[in-house]
Amino acid sequence: MRIGRLPVTEQLEALREVLTRNEALTEVLSRAATLDLPGWYLTAGCVVQTVWNVVTDRPPARAIKDYDLFYFDDSDLGWDAENEVIRAAADTFRDVPVDVEVRNEARVHLWYEDHFGVPCPPHTSTEAAIDSFAATTCCVGVRLERGDRWRVYAPHGLADVFNLVVRPNPVLAPRGVYEAKTKRWLEHWPELTVLPWPGPGVTYGPR
Repeated sequence: MRIGRLPVTEQLEALREVLTRNEALTEVLSRAATLDLPGWYLTAGCVVQTVWNVVTDRPPARAIKDYDLFYFDDSDLGWDAENEVIRAAADTFRDVPVDVEVRNEARVHLWYEDHFGVPCPPHTSTEAAIDSFAATTCCVGVRLERGDRWRVYAPHGLADVFNLVVRPNPVLAPRGVYEAKTKRWLEHWPELTVLPWPGPGVTYGPR
Protein backbone atom coordinates (compact mmCIF):
# COMPACT_ATOMS: atom_id res chain seq x y z
CA MET A 1 0.00 0.00 0.00
CA ARG A 2 1.25 3.49 -0.82
CA ILE A 3 2.17 5.59 2.22
CA GLY A 4 -0.22 8.32 1.05
CA ARG A 5 -3.12 5.91 1.61
CA LEU A 6 -2.15 4.96 5.16
CA PRO A 7 -3.94 6.34 8.25
CA VAL A 8 -2.60 9.74 9.33
CA THR A 9 -0.84 8.33 12.40
CA GLU A 10 1.08 5.91 10.20
CA GLN A 11 1.89 8.66 7.71
CA LEU A 12 3.43 10.67 10.56
CA GLU A 13 5.57 7.71 11.54
CA ALA A 14 6.59 7.25 7.90
CA LEU A 15 7.46 10.94 7.59
CA ARG A 16 9.82 10.77 10.52
CA GLU A 17 11.41 7.57 9.22
CA VAL A 18 11.90 9.10 5.76
CA LEU A 19 13.27 12.40 7.02
CA THR A 20 15.83 10.72 9.27
CA ARG A 21 17.42 9.29 6.11
CA ASN A 22 18.55 12.83 5.25
CA GLU A 23 21.51 13.28 7.57
CA ALA A 24 21.84 16.99 6.78
CA LEU A 25 18.19 17.58 7.66
CA THR A 26 18.41 15.78 10.99
CA GLU A 27 21.59 17.66 11.84
CA VAL A 28 19.92 20.99 11.06
CA LEU A 29 16.91 19.99 13.16
CA SER A 30 19.10 19.05 16.09
CA ARG A 31 21.15 22.23 15.98
CA ALA A 32 18.13 24.45 15.34
CA ALA A 33 16.63 23.24 18.60
CA THR A 34 19.61 24.70 20.47
CA LEU A 35 18.88 28.19 19.11
CA ASP A 36 15.60 28.27 21.07
CA LEU A 37 13.85 30.39 18.46
CA PRO A 38 10.17 31.14 19.11
CA GLY A 39 7.77 29.10 16.99
CA TRP A 40 10.49 27.70 14.75
CA TYR A 41 10.06 25.06 12.07
CA LEU A 42 12.24 23.51 9.42
CA THR A 43 9.87 23.72 6.53
CA ALA A 44 8.94 23.70 2.83
CA GLY A 45 11.25 22.27 0.19
CA CYS A 46 13.82 20.50 2.33
CA VAL A 47 11.07 18.50 4.04
CA VAL A 48 8.87 17.51 1.09
CA GLN A 49 11.78 17.08 -1.31
CA THR A 50 13.44 14.63 1.06
CA VAL A 51 10.22 12.61 0.84
CA TRP A 52 10.15 12.89 -2.96
CA ASN A 53 13.73 11.67 -3.12
CA VAL A 54 13.13 8.66 -0.90
CA VAL A 55 9.84 7.73 -2.58
CA THR A 56 11.52 7.84 -6.00
CA ASP A 57 14.63 5.93 -4.84
CA ARG A 58 16.99 8.89 -5.10
CA PRO A 59 19.59 9.96 -2.51
CA PRO A 60 17.65 11.69 0.33
CA ALA A 61 19.35 15.08 0.00
CA ARG A 62 19.51 15.23 -3.80
CA ALA A 63 18.61 18.56 -5.50
CA ILE A 64 17.52 20.27 -2.28
CA LYS A 65 18.40 23.91 -2.82
CA ASP A 66 18.33 25.08 0.78
CA TYR A 67 16.91 24.37 4.22
CA ASP A 68 14.32 26.92 5.37
CA LEU A 69 14.34 27.60 9.09
CA PHE A 70 11.45 29.91 9.97
CA TYR A 71 10.58 31.43 13.34
CA PHE A 72 8.19 34.08 14.61
CA ASP A 73 9.17 37.01 16.83
CA ASP A 74 7.08 40.17 16.63
CA SER A 75 8.74 41.83 19.63
CA ASP A 76 11.18 43.66 17.37
CA LEU A 77 10.47 44.03 13.65
CA GLY A 78 13.74 45.76 12.87
CA TRP A 79 16.22 44.20 10.48
CA ASP A 80 18.98 44.31 13.07
CA ALA A 81 17.13 41.93 15.37
CA GLU A 82 16.58 39.41 12.59
CA ASN A 83 20.13 39.78 11.37
CA GLU A 84 21.40 39.01 14.85
CA VAL A 85 19.52 35.71 14.73
CA ILE A 86 20.82 35.00 11.22
CA ARG A 87 24.38 35.56 12.42
CA ALA A 88 23.90 33.28 15.42
CA ALA A 89 22.44 30.61 13.14
CA ALA A 90 25.33 30.95 10.70
CA ASP A 91 27.70 30.16 13.54
CA THR A 92 25.55 27.22 14.68
CA PHE A 93 25.45 25.69 11.19
CA ARG A 94 28.92 26.75 10.09
CA ASP A 95 30.17 23.21 9.49
CA VAL A 96 26.92 21.75 8.12
CA PRO A 97 27.39 21.41 4.33
CA VAL A 98 24.02 22.89 3.34
CA ASP A 99 22.57 26.37 2.98
CA VAL A 100 20.28 27.14 5.94
CA GLU A 101 17.98 30.12 5.27
CA VAL A 102 16.75 31.68 8.52
CA ARG A 103 13.81 34.11 8.40
CA ASN A 104 11.56 35.82 10.93
CA GLU A 105 8.06 35.36 9.57
CA ALA A 106 6.82 38.31 11.63
CA ARG A 107 8.71 40.56 9.17
CA VAL A 108 7.58 39.03 5.87
CA HIS A 109 4.93 41.69 5.20
CA LEU A 110 7.65 44.35 5.22
CA TRP A 111 9.39 43.02 2.10
CA TYR A 112 7.03 40.57 0.40
CA GLU A 113 5.38 43.00 -2.05
CA ASP A 114 8.75 44.29 -3.26
CA HIS A 115 9.82 40.73 -4.05
CA PHE A 116 6.61 39.18 -5.37
CA GLY A 117 4.43 42.08 -6.50
CA VAL A 118 1.50 41.45 -4.16
CA PRO A 119 0.94 42.69 -0.61
CA CYS A 120 1.18 40.29 2.31
CA PRO A 121 -0.88 40.85 5.46
CA PRO A 122 1.22 40.50 8.61
CA HIS A 123 1.50 36.89 9.68
CA THR A 124 0.38 36.06 13.20
CA SER A 125 2.53 32.94 13.63
CA THR A 126 4.94 30.69 11.80
CA GLU A 127 2.04 28.35 11.16
CA ALA A 128 0.15 31.17 9.42
CA ALA A 129 3.17 31.77 7.21
CA ILE A 130 3.35 28.09 6.29
CA ASP A 131 -0.35 28.23 5.39
CA SER A 132 0.48 30.78 2.68
CA PHE A 133 3.06 28.78 0.72
CA ALA A 134 2.49 28.66 -3.03
CA ALA A 135 1.73 24.91 -2.99
CA THR A 136 -0.34 23.17 -0.34
CA THR A 137 1.96 20.18 -0.73
CA CYS A 138 4.80 22.24 0.73
CA CYS A 139 2.79 23.41 3.74
CA VAL A 140 4.68 21.15 6.12
CA GLY A 141 6.91 22.09 9.02
CA VAL A 142 8.81 19.98 11.54
CA ARG A 143 10.74 20.76 14.68
CA LEU A 144 12.27 19.03 17.68
CA GLU A 145 10.80 19.75 21.09
CA ARG A 146 11.82 18.74 24.58
CA GLY A 147 12.73 15.10 24.87
CA ASP A 148 13.48 14.91 21.12
CA ARG A 149 9.76 14.81 20.41
CA TRP A 150 8.92 15.70 16.80
CA ARG A 151 6.27 18.33 16.21
CA VAL A 152 4.76 18.26 12.72
CA TYR A 153 2.56 20.99 11.28
CA ALA A 154 0.78 19.88 8.10
CA PRO A 155 -2.53 21.74 7.62
CA HIS A 156 -3.24 19.94 4.32
CA GLY A 157 -2.10 16.53 5.48
CA LEU A 158 0.69 14.40 4.04
CA ALA A 159 -1.06 12.33 1.36
CA ASP A 160 -0.07 14.66 -1.51
CA VAL A 161 3.54 14.70 -0.29
CA PHE A 162 3.85 10.92 -0.39
CA ASN A 163 1.74 10.61 -3.55
CA LEU A 164 3.96 13.10 -5.44
CA VAL A 165 1.05 15.47 -6.12
CA VAL A 166 1.75 19.22 -6.18
CA ARG A 167 -1.37 21.26 -5.54
CA PRO A 168 -1.54 25.08 -5.88
CA ASN A 169 -2.41 27.24 -2.91
CA PRO A 170 -3.74 30.54 -4.35
CA VAL A 171 -4.07 32.44 -1.06
CA LEU A 172 -1.05 34.73 -1.29
CA ALA A 173 1.74 33.84 -3.70
CA PRO A 174 0.98 34.80 -7.33
CA ARG A 175 0.63 32.29 -10.13
CA GLY A 176 4.08 33.07 -11.49
CA VAL A 177 5.75 32.00 -8.25
CA TYR A 178 3.94 28.66 -8.30
CA GLU A 179 4.75 28.01 -11.94
CA ALA A 180 8.42 28.94 -11.55
CA LYS A 181 8.79 26.63 -8.58
CA THR A 182 6.99 23.71 -10.18
CA LYS A 183 9.02 24.06 -13.38
CA ARG A 184 12.22 23.61 -11.39
CA TRP A 185 10.78 20.73 -9.38
CA LEU A 186 9.75 18.84 -12.50
CA GLU A 187 13.31 19.07 -13.79
CA HIS A 188 14.49 17.13 -10.74
CA TRP A 189 11.42 15.02 -9.97
CA PRO A 190 9.63 14.30 -13.29
CA GLU A 191 7.39 11.79 -11.50
CA LEU A 192 5.47 14.65 -9.89
CA THR A 193 1.87 15.34 -10.86
CA VAL A 194 1.65 19.14 -10.91
CA LEU A 195 -1.89 20.47 -10.83
CA PRO A 196 -2.38 23.72 -12.78
CA TRP A 197 -3.12 27.05 -11.18
CA PRO A 198 -6.90 27.24 -10.87
CA GLY A 199 -8.93 29.41 -13.20
CA PRO A 200 -12.09 31.29 -12.19
CA GLY A 201 -14.47 29.10 -10.26
CA VAL A 202 -11.98 26.19 -10.03
CA THR A 203 -10.92 24.86 -6.64
CA TYR A 204 -8.98 21.80 -5.58
CA GLY A 205 -10.01 19.67 -2.67
CA PRO A 206 -8.10 16.89 -0.93
CA ARG A 207 -7.11 14.01 -3.17
